[in-house]
Amino acid sequence: MNRADPIETAVEILRERYAGADSAFVAGSVIRGDATATSDLDIVVLFPRLENSYRDSFFHPPGDFACGWPIETFVHDEETIEYYFIEKDRASGVGAIMWMVHDGVAVPGPTPLNERVKSRANALLAAGPPPVSRSEVEYWRYTITGLLDDLAAPRNEGEARAIVTSLHHILANHWLRNAGRWGASGKTIPRRLAVADAGLAQRFDAAFAAAFDGRYDALFALADAVLAPTGGRLFDGYSAKSDAAWRRAPPV
Repeated sequence: MNRADPIETAVEILRERYAGADSAFVAGSVIRGDATATSDLDIVVLFPRLENSYRDSFFHPPGDFACGWPIETFVHDEETIEYYFIEKDRASGVGAIMWMVHDGVAVPGPTPLNERVKSRANALLAAGPPPVSRSEVEYWRYTITGLLDDLAAPRNEGEARAIVTSLHHILANHWLRNAGRWGASGKTIPRRLAVADAGLAQRFDAAFAAAFDGRYDALFALADAVLAPTGGRLFDGYSAKSDAAWRRAPPV
């Protein structure tokens, strides 16, 4: 597959599809250098001012499914991206758009706007995610404990695979967030673990590879090692209160 140059493609898209935009950041696996044959092109587009932020997904050139780029754009102005940085990225502890801006290449080049946005993203990422609360830690411990109990005696192979899949996300994020690191989701998890602790990342890979093959001992040992610093498994005595405002009158 002979795709066009990603930077030139982004410049074309900016000119043809986002007239009036200040600039953009081209990000994702293509920029990191670990793209695959099906990787898309992630682009954060910056306008001086928008009515609202939005995202688009499309092929460029249009309709070229064979050799074109699958494109995902995240379109913002300085205020909407600041909202997303604080209310979505930082609050989630994952920082998805912030990482795109941090890693991204500015096209067609640096501008005062994109330099301010990149500086802001870099500062927020360097400061780290918000600390996890006691209630979050206890909820994760409780949930992981329940999943491990279910995995000890799954009803069938399909159920076991679903449990293992759930454990991969929550166990990795329990470790990352309690280590003061940014969390991750999906295919980003192995990469984020490898950056944080290469040995642990290898242990995760081995334990989950065995678990998806029906061998769970390594995963149980890994889970207990990850849980140990925060108090281990939790079931007996766990309690969680709902918000007092969670009320709704039933229909008459």
